Amino acid sequence: MKIQLPKNSPMLSPQFTYGVATASFQIEGSATNRLPNIWDTFCQKPGAIADKSDGLTACDHVNLWEKDLELISSLHVDAYRLSISWGRVINQDGSLNKQGVNFYIKLLDRLKQLNIKAFVTLYHWDLPQHIEDNGGWLNRETAYLFSDYADKISQAFGNRVSSYATLNEPFCSAYLGYEVGVHAPGIANAKAGRTAAHHLLLAHGLALKVLQKNSPFSRNGIVLNFTPCYSSSEDAADLAATKYADDYMNQWYIKPIMDGAYPDLLESLPADVRPDIHDGDLDIISQPLDFLGVNYYTRLIYKANEQDIFEEVPNDAALHTDMGWEIYPRGLTELLTSLNSLYQLPPIYITENGAAEADTLVDGEVRDVNRIDYYQDHLKAVGLAIEQGVDIQGYFAWSLMDNFEWAEGYLKRFGIVYVDYETQERTIKSSGLAYRDLISNR
Repeated sequence: MKIQLPKNSPMLSPQFTYGVATASFQIEGSATNRLPNIWDTFCQKPGAIADKSDGLTACDHVNLWEKDLELISSLHVDAYRLSISWGRVINQDGSLNKQGVNFYIKLLDRLKQLNIKAFVTLYHWDLPQHIEDNGGWLNRETAYLFSDYADKISQAFGNRVSSYATLNEPFCSAYLGYEVGVHAPGIANAKAGRTAAHHLLLAHGLALKVLQKNSPFSRNGIVLNFTPCYSSSEDAADLAATKYADDYMNQWYIKPIMDGAYPDLLESLPADVRPDIHDGDLDIISQPLDFLGVNYYTRLIYKANEQDIFEEVPNDAALHTDMGWEIYPRGLTELLTSLNSLYQLPPIYITENGAAEADTLVDGEVRDVNRIDYYQDHLKAVGLAIEQGVDIQGYFAWSLMDNFEWAEGYLKRFGIVYVDYETQERTIKSSGLAYRDLISNR
């Protein structure tokens, strides 16, 4: 069971970066040593989490980090993408929490010893609850609090970080968290969704300025997720509805960053739904990026809907992951090439790509053949985009290990490493071994 690329693939060059990725709330645990955040609160909401679980212990990474870094090293990856828990490093009064900062500094120093580049994400959804209590991402002031956090933590980390991403997937924070309410903080309001999105993008721009000043030798950018929109037919109404869906779900987050403007649909939104955009905001948001992180999992299909403009069409494709998401590697190639034609892109990293599968541990092994196929096909899709002129410089498997999968709790397993949540024992799956072999045989 191997992952193989063509012998002449630039993805087999030592310069191409391979990594694994995690996020703080999903793995860290040790909740008593940080401030409560919006996901702690959301987990207590009846019906919010599929298995009624929480992130108080998760994978106990704060206590097991040294073993986890040895595990990462054994996979021969070039880089580790991790996120910082805002509430672990900043106290409620805005001062640095020395215990939390020291945890990450020890971790970053060990990565350096292991010759593994640190790709640090400053915000992966775990907003401190006291900030949410003051309006969260609906409050413009939160963007400035985030900039202050970015300033303090990037100074504290010094030269230990190879790459900073300001935000991970602002679509999920804004749309899932504030517009449809299936993620924390669980607000379902169109105006709230658009407002949160604007303030997140403002936070990104403000923080990027700070990062470029404090950490000029790291690559600084943002990570956006894309779910490409495909029309259910060639009918003009369906095509127009699909374009609208793409602008609403995908381009809304990248166009202000790359072009300093929202998609035209902003003008068609009802006045009471539009975000409050101040003079100069779009100049701040459109700071030049050193890189763009792209997260991809699947595509969606749309048709026209007279009342709601667009409507998602149920997808009965044969191949799905355990999340019910269609496996569509071609969509990754088409996404990357379409972005490359729409925008003047900086270098790109695929910062998340992976599959949930119904993994079982049998005789000390997890033979996740479907996940190996998924990685094989999606890595080939990245290679095809490179052939078509897209500057892609790295790929990160999501995820290093099984973890707290947000509203799904611990029911879905994305890891290339299996976690027994009772014993916290880690077992590298067949996909992890195949990924290791691909990387080490370059």
